[in-house]
Amino acid sequence: MDATDLALPRGGQQMAALNDAQLDIVAALQVAPRAPTSALAEILEMPRTTTARQLQKLLDANIVRLIGRIAWPLITSGPPSELWIKCHPGHTAAVVEELRRFREVQFIMVTTGSVDICAHLYPLRGSDVSTLVMSSIPSISGIASIQTHLVLKTAKVGQSWRLNRLTGDQVVALESHTEPVVRQPFTSPDQLSELEWQVLEQLANDVRVSSTDLARRFSVSPSTAYRTVQTLLQSEAVAPRVEVEPAALGFGLNVMIALQVDAGSIPSVLADLAAHQSSRMVSMVAGTASVISGGVFRNEAELSDFITDDIGALRGVHTMNICVSQKILRRYWRERDGFKIGEQIDGILRR
Repeated sequence: MDATDLALPRGGQQMAALNDAQLDIVAALQVAPRAPTSALAEILEMPRTTTARQLQKLLDANIVRLIGRIAWPLITSGPPSELWIKCHPGHTAAVVEELRRFREVQFIMVTTGSVDICAHLYPLRGSDVSTLVMSSIPSISGIASIQTHLVLKTAKVGQSWRLNRLTGDQVVALESHTEPVVRQPFTSPDQLSELEWQVLEQLANDVRVSSTDLARRFSVSPSTAYRTVQTLLQSEAVAPRVEVEPAALGFGLNVMIALQVDAGSIPSVLADLAAHQSSRMVSMVAGTASVISGGVFRNEAELSDFITDDIGALRGVHTMNICVSQKILRRYWRERDGFKIGEQIDGILRR
């Protein structure tokens, strides 16, 4: 089945139907988002025309976006917070629409469980986070209560999650098409030249954009554009990222799990959760919980096994609070419509 034939989910319940070729391409791009199509075809042992056609269909359908993750010091002024929001009955949809007005809200998920909405708040440069947390968001009509968890340490981020369809040899071959981090990181937007900032903006939206296209856009030589791209990649000012809804790959259950953990056990709990194949995001937080983990599962049986076998085996865990997604409205500053991924919202990159 082609990407253009995908049946989009209603209410987040319908599973995806990507064919094996499309799933292999996504898995390969998760390892090397900038790998040339010819390299993808060779490593996946797939005809080049097939590889190019299947990838383009996924891109045209907005099922897959190949973007750049900008280093936090270049866009934020501090650590993020995870907001667990309880709404008054019947007000969840209205609260979501109000949250969408805030560019600082990077992630919005409607859930079942002890709260109705899980949202991630990032202190973007120029934002007054204290006002957001203490006044602007709590005053939204329909909110009953908010649990604010300040992220102290991140053990795993979403771009690290893998589909796990490839052989070890394929992964090694793909890794040869990634840029090594060999330069000192930028710690402030002021350290970037005007050209570097302009190229950064382009890579954030399309991490596979060619040096030739960049040279034409900014009236510089292709070699200058190439060196600028390499500087940004090798300093991790921007990190290549495949943006795709897990449900489009067959992982229809998104969950957020908050754990209260003994202080001495937090490091091992973070490490064990980060190593689990279901985990997309794992953080140590300050709040009513010690650790929050976001994961994806194919079905309820997988989630059940994870809770009883994996979380059950963790030392030092006292309590557990699980929220299951009903709908993802925004992820990494891009609105979602079922499997479809929208454009990045305005106002994220500011100097």
